[in-house]
Parts: sequence; C-alpha cells; structure tokens
Amino acid sequence: MGLTFAQKVLAKKAGLATVAVGQIVDVEPDFCLSHDNTAAISKTFAKLGVERVKNPDRFVIVLDHTVPASTEEYALGHKEIREFVAKQGIKAFYDAGVGICHQVLPEMGFALPGSLILGSDSHTTAYGAFGAFSAGVGRSEMAALYATSRIWLKTPATFRIDVTGKLKEPVTSKDLVLKIIGDIGADGALYRSVEYMGEGIEAMSLSSRLVLTNMAVEMGAKNGYCAPDKKTFAFLNGRAVAEYTPIYPDPDAVYERVLTYDASALGPQVAKPHTVDNVVPVEDVAGTRIDQALLGTCTNGRLEDLKLAARFLEGKKLAKGVRMLVLPASQEVLLEALDQGLIQIFVKAGAMVLNPGCGPCLGAHEGVLAAGEVCLSTANRNFKGRMGSAEASTYLASPATVAASAVTGVITDPRQAYAGGGA
Repeated sequence: MGLTFAQKVLAKKAGLATVAVGQIVDVEPDFCLSHDNTAAISKTFAKLGVERVKNPDRFVIVLDHTVPASTEEYALGHKEIREFVAKQGIKAFYDAGVGICHQVLPEMGFALPGSLILGSDSHTTAYGAFGAFSAGVGRSEMAALYATSRIWLKTPATFRIDVTGKLKEPVTSKDLVLKIIGDIGADGALYRSVEYMGEGIEAMSLSSRLVLTNMAVEMGAKNGYCAPDKKTFAFLNGRAVAEYTPIYPDPDAVYERVLTYDASALGPQVAKPHTVDNVVPVEDVAGTRIDQALLGTCTNGRLEDLKLAARFLEGKKLAKGVRMLVLPASQEVLLEALDQGLIQIFVKAGAMVLNPGCGPCLGAHEGVLAAGEVCLSTANRNFKGRMGSAEASTYLASPATVAASAVTGVITDPRQAYAGGGA
C-alpha cells in the first residue's frame, strides 16, 4: 500500500521507515518562520528559562504585517525584534520593506522541495507550492521551537484534488481555489494534507500554484502540496540555501477523498462576505457597488498578478468614487513591476501603490474600511471586521476581476472586458 506525500515526508523527518495516518511523530523542522509576532514569541521564549535559541540558522524572521510601523506600540515591537535577532545571532532577518514573508521565503531560497517548514502564521501552507510540507503553528509552539528545534506533529489524512484541462484567461488559480473552498467548506479539509495534482496544476506557474497552497488553510487544511517539477527547480537554481531532495506521493497512495475539477470549464468566482467559503460565480454578484479595490497581498501580489491587472487598467481611469490599493508582495516584485512599466500604469489610472507588506489585508493600517463600505480584494480572507469596520463588507476575487471592477465601479465579470477589447 502506497504512501501520501505527508506520510513520506513526516516519516523521513522522524527517521522512520513509514508512518500511519494519525500517528504522532517527533520531528525537527528544516526552517521556522515568524514575522511581526516575533516580539510576543520572544517574550514567551524568555519565560522558558532558556537563554539561547538552539539553532538560530533554522529561523527566518520577516517584518511585514505593519510596515512601516503605524503606532508607537508597533514601532516598539519592531525594535524588540531587531534586538532579539541581533542577540540570538539569527542571520535570516528581513526588515521592513523587503516584502511579505510568504513571498520572501521562496525568493530567498528557503522553500525547498521535501523540506519541513513551520511558521507562526496560518498561511505558512504557501510553501507547499514548492513541494514542501509547510504548516502553521501557534506562538507558544514557536517559542518552544526556539528552545528545542523539535515538535510533535500528527500525520494528517490526505485529500487529492485532480485538476484536468487548463485555465482560460482571464480565469486564474484564485478562481479555482475559491471554487474548491466553496465546495468543500471552510472546515471541509480540517487537518488534512491537500495534494493538488493533474495537468491543470502542471500547466500553472509557480505563482499560480502559490495561490492554491496559500489558501489551502482556508478549507482547514494542515498543508497543501504541488509536485515539484522543472519550473520549481529552475526557480530555485541560484536561490536554494541548501541541498534538497524532492518527495512525491506513491502512485498507489491511499486518499481519504479525491475530487476532480475541469479547469477549462471554470469561470470567475467571488467569495461573498463574510466567509471564504461563501462562493458564487461572478455573475451572481455582478453590479454590486464597490468603494475600494485591493490588488496584492501574499495571495495575489506577484508579478503575474500585477501584469494581468494592468491589462485592464492601461489607458483607463478608476471609476468615480473607487479607491484602488496596489501592494506588490516583495521588493523584488516591485522592482520588476517598475522595470516593466506596470507601476506607471497603476498610478496613471489613479491607484495608490503601497510598499510591499500586508497592509490593509489584516486591517492594521493602510486602507481600512469605514462602516458601510465595500471592498473587492485579492486577499485570502474576508471575515467581518478584518479590514476595518465590522459594518464593512469584503468580497474576494482574482486580480482580473478586481481590476476590471475598479474601472467600472461595480463587481464585473472580467471576461466582458476581454470580449469587448477593453483589456
């Protein structure tokens, strides 16, 4: 009987020949991530009675959630983090402005096939796009990892999602994952490993795969996985911080559930307020007025997302009364967008281009919503009050849908702009 990816990688990290679903293993992660919450984690670490981080080379810390600091409290937290990494000798520290952690780790070569990555952020599942087992853990667990470099994990059962056909522009992987989450439900894959497989996945770029694995947690999954291939290896060439060995599921692996989606038949999807699984085809909400359009975040702030959005905005202006925020996922993405003239397109259209970071996604600063306002966002969550007022509403959609809607002022099917020669 064959093994899933999750079983194989956890068995390897635990030094075992095999592990069963549900088996608890004692493992040492290859890398551990934290961000602005490192300030709180370091305080918990101090209470453990351990003075030194056991393995500082395993830890990556990125300041990204509230950058630049918007209050004295946030500024103090950042200061404490800088002092902590200096004291502990943590070299993989990326200060404010480098980018969002889930983009920075791959760019800096830490998202390696076959690796085990744990992070004190739920969207740590993103690195599965590179064939890693990556999962979120709590702050107290991260503090314990600082002290011991070890943790217990339960081996998850696995869902396999087969994607046939290829997406047809302007439909994107964001539409696909919203459709899947809408079908499965926000807790439908609770503590499961999700393997995205099939020709539809193979045809996707790494940036598109990152959307699928990033949002695996929105269906409750412990991790998401895409099989590493030539695209993966080419991206990591010259970036990888260590040697790696890809791990693939066995052909006869046993899955708890198998779902199949035809990418070629998929249309644009939108998640309505206030849950990510409240998903409908864009036609069902077309015409809904919007006040703000958000393009970016760790889900859809990469170069291919900005390029797609620019096709709808070039030579146009935002609709009257609509604000648009553009957040490149990293400094590297921002520089590429500048080189390709994308930033000029956004600014001429009337959009506000912000520094790489999480910004309005978590409602800490930069574009929070007032009561009664509506935002159409490429982010990964639309919970009540997440982006500001609890009386505001956030809809989730792809970069194409967000950009097309920013021009019209209402939620718009991006295929109309394509058909009408407007993109």
